Amino acid sequence: MRPYLISLGAGLLVGVLYSLLNVRSPAPPLVALVGLLGILIGEQIIPVGKHLLAGLPLAGACREARCASHVFGMLPGRHQDIAAAKDSAATVAEKAP
Repeated sequence: MRPYLISLGAGLLVGVLYSLLNVRSPAPPLVALVGLLGILIGEQIIPVGKHLLAGLPLAGACREARCASHVFGMLPGRHQDIAAAKDSAATVAEKAP
């Protein structure tokens, strides 16, 4: 139930922002895509910030937080299977005690 309430609250907040910016809802495609990009980048602020506070430089913090794979998704190419295997191995290693 909690995720639904959080989602509703976020939706209300976005609706208020749309109203303040005089943007109709649903937003025009370009506005919506820019907003989604902002969401993806915004989700990375806390993980990258934690790594920065731990003393890593910005590039290292982004790499440790796996920002590129989160923001861009799995890009097509011949290394896709290798990258997926590395990500799943890293996830398993993080869960290990």
